[in-house]
Amino acid sequence: MDKPKTVRLTTADKIFYGALDTYLVLLFIVIAIPMWSTITLSFKPQAFLGTNFELMFNPVWKWSLEAYKALLGNNGFLLAFRNSILILIMGVFWALFLTIPMAYCMSVKSLPGRKILNYFVLIPYLFNIGMIPTYLVITKTLHLTDTLWSVFMPGALSTYNCLIMRNFFDNIPESLKESARIDGAAEWKVLISIIMPLSKPIILTIGLYYGVNFWNDYFHPMLYINKTDLQPLPILLRNILIGSGMNEVVEVNAFGSAPIESIKAASVFMSAIPMVIAYPFIQKYFTKGTMLGGVKG
Repeated sequence: MDKPKTVRLTTADKIFYGALDTYLVLLFIVIAIPMWSTITLSFKPQAFLGTNFELMFNPVWKWSLEAYKALLGNNGFLLAFRNSILILIMGVFWALFLTIPMAYCMSVKSLPGRKILNYFVLIPYLFNIGMIPTYLVITKTLHLTDTLWSVFMPGALSTYNCLIMRNFFDNIPESLKESARIDGAAEWKVLISIIMPLSKPIILTIGLYYGVNFWNDYFHPMLYINKTDLQPLPILLRNILIGSGMNEVVEVNAFGSAPIESIKAASVFMSAIPMVIAYPFIQKYFTKGTMLGGVKG
């Protein structure tokens, strides 16, 4: 058999790929060094007197778990972590519950008033009503102050995510939908039995978008939640990071004898764990969902 022909790289190609490799290595270093510094700082022993740079090379067997023991033994941290988990689960479920039917309605070509519906969704995306009307609706009309609903309700239906999902639905062959309709299936049956099983990539992708947004949301809890026992992890993390220097909600000695720098680093690291765990399971669908949803066929 003939050997496959290899493509020879030109000098310009070699320079380009060399520059690209150099850029990726530098980008990795820029991301990895702060991350590693945060991890090693979270395991800082109480008796360590060196600099943070020296701490990055501290042997693993000399690491201390005092910061993590202090966090996991603090009721305030566990309560905030629980609140963030509840916001994440309820928020993603509610957001997908609203986004999927809306995107499907926008993709049905035979729907009367389809263009008007698309404009109705697009105009608020281009011309945002602002923060004050939203605040009045959440607090005065819906009376959601000091409830977890106030955190995820304002962002439960994202126009951007809805448009991406609509484009994905548009790429599903119309013949599959028509065959179900000919068999007597109602539109909700077409959505549940035909569209959703074929749309797992975009549903998981949009769910990841919503999940990251709800998990990291700091602004809405700050606006609508006043009760300490309902505050999520981003608010507690903010109090840990700056509260010790301003005598705010979280006191330095509230977390035991661990160094306050280690408490800060450990709280940052633990707040990222859920997203780090979830991403590998969704990553294989992420690129496919984004590409098919972003390009209309």
